[in-house]
Amino acid sequence: MKRILKIIGSLLGFFLLIGIIGGGLAHEPLPLGNPGSGADALAHKMLDALDHEKYEDTRILQWSYRGGANSYKWDRKQGLCLVKWDDNEIVLNLANPTKSDVKVDGVPTSQKEKEELIQKAVKMFNNDSFWLVAPYKVFDKGTQRAVVKMENGSQGLLVTYNSGGSTPGDSYLWLLKEDGLPYAFKMWVKIIPIGGLEASWDDWLVTESGAYLPKTHQFGPLSLSMGNVKGFK
Repeated sequence: MKRILKIIGSLLGFFLLIGIIGGGLAHEPLPLGNPGSGADALAHKMLDALDHEKYEDTRILQWSYRGGANSYKWDRKQGLCLVKWDDNEIVLNLANPTKSDVKVDGVPTSQKEKEELIQKAVKMFNNDSFWLVAPYKVFDKGTQRAVVKMENGSQGLLVTYNSGGSTPGDSYLWLLKEDGLPYAFKMWVKIIPIGGLEASWDDWLVTESGAYLPKTHQFGPLSLSMGNVKGFK
């Protein structure tokens, strides 16, 4: 999370400089969309373009974040994720985080420190995994979908997360190719004061399991690497 905040902070600084030179950076208001069956159909079209069944059949996902400082090995079947950063190693129980196993430099820690590290690991996982699998979360519990008519005549998919995760209320507008494959989204999220910031989703890797997962994301001049992304059955 700290890494993404630094990235966003640097990006906002860049855009602020552009704004000073060019007359100001426009904040995009959250677009209005039409919810209902049309939005659900567009979401299914996006999932079909990604061959989402291959993702659903993928048991193990591996990736890293923050320049490799945060690493993850997620067993989706067992609901466990091995989270590592600095000297911390946590087997995170996603269904019941209190049952997570925590070690610091290979040694169990105090109860207070354990609770603090689990809370941090949950926030890290929620953020860092979203940048890996967000397209597959459009039907998560608490989501609302709507179709947005874009200026170029295409349809965008607006997804709002009303509950769940670490920052409920955030919205993302998926920009899609004609076949439904996503190539970017725009964000309206609590941690960014400017609405409509765009991030790319066009550097796709087809994993060993057949799942489509991103290798990098581009924020203007900045790049966010997902590390050595892997997916296994």
